[in-house]
Amino acid sequence: MRYDESPPSPESSSSVSPDRRWFTRRSGLAVGAAVLAPTLMAGWVLVQLTTGAGADDARPPRIVMPAAATSPTPASSPSAAAPGAKGPLAGKTVVIDPGHNTGNFKHTSEIDRKVDIGTNLKECDTTGTTTNSGYMEAEFSLDVSRRLRTVLEAKGLKVVLTHEAGTARPWGPCIDERARIGNEAAADAVVSVHADGVSSGNRGYHVILPAKVKGGAADTAKIVGPSRDLGERIGSNFARTTGSAPANYLGSGTGLVVRDDLGGLNLSTRPKVFIECGNMRDAKDAALLTSPEWRQKAAQGIADGIVGFLGG
Repeated sequence: MRYDESPPSPESSSSVSPDRRWFTRRSGLAVGAAVLAPTLMAGWVLVQLTTGAGADDARPPRIVMPAAATSPTPASSPSAAAPGAKGPLAGKTVVIDPGHNTGNFKHTSEIDRKVDIGTNLKECDTTGTTTNSGYMEAEFSLDVSRRLRTVLEAKGLKVVLTHEAGTARPWGPCIDERARIGNEAAADAVVSVHADGVSSGNRGYHVILPAKVKGGAADTAKIVGPSRDLGERIGSNFARTTGSAPANYLGSGTGLVVRDDLGGLNLSTRPKVFIECGNMRDAKDAALLTSPEWRQKAAQGIADGIVGFLGG
């Protein structure tokens, strides 16, 4: 697992390859022929470093056992909601946070800088993990996030990504900035996409929920309930769509983990969860995480959970 923060060892979690685009074209020859002979038609054309670093914290993350909760109720890459969107999703905004950045490996001094997460100081970001073959968690998280954006935009939602890596964002953003992006967008839901990096044999997904935290700039009292609702919906839809089981190494088989040590959750004022889609260090999970087809299912499952949470 490697999210905006550290992974919990074998009991921890760490807390994405470019999308393929389809397009059509009509050749000049076919167009010319169409003028002379309307029966002619044009055809169409179709057009993944090394081992990941550990936690963003030297000490193991604290995992808080879930307690029953009642559900109450400028950023990069913003998108406009679909024109004429109506119904319960109209005017709603979702912020998607692709875990880590592929450039973090080259900017270790920058991401090692400590930032305030309300309750203590933590590293700005971490590199994230990789599969044994070198496929980066950051590649995975960005790819799934882009696919997720496409699905949500088709539903009429406005979608903001915290970053898209590349030259515009060679490293980061820091965990406090990631939280701020969701807050400033007044997001109706925020989801941080990750994959874990624990030992082989540990498999499955889990969703990380915010604990009730108050300290400095952190106060999660208002988002604990709705975040649990969001996380439960995402977990159940993700399991159904991908066929994945809840993690067998934490969460007691529920696929849900509550944590109080993640800046991305502690500093959020909007309903927010992390999803660890699988374990990159397990060969069976890695085979899924490196599959474009499976990543599309992952994006769909997460999207279905978000839409259900928003009443769509």
